[in-house]
Amino acid sequence: MRVYIAGPMTGLPESNYPAFHAAAAHLRARGFNVENPAENGLPACGGTWLGWMRLAVAQLARCDAIYLLPGWKESRGAQVEHQLARGLGLWVMYPPRAAQPRAEPLQAATAEVAA
Repeated sequence: MRVYIAGPMTGLPESNYPAFHAAAAHLRARGFNVENPAENGLPACGGTWLGWMRLAVAQLARCDAIYLLPGWKESRGAQVEHQLARGLGLWVMYPPRAAQPRAEPLQAATAEVAA
């Protein structure tokens, strides 16, 4: 299964890359193939928010699931990625013990990755 990692980056120390890299290591150790946007090089169309999102959308479309880091709801980009993932019918995954509301019905199954 290929999993895309989504979460807040803009305005955070080190663009929150340590959290993305830790999640990628966690998922890879459990046998998942990972698309980690923190591992991307500078987009060909420039380092704008739109440029990064163009890369993200292409990566997400190749995946079977999205893994949402804490704080994703405060991130415009992660919200876009979440909505696209739901629209595509991908699995929605959260870190273990993440305080995420589960009341909304999902088109795809929701899973937690064991610690």
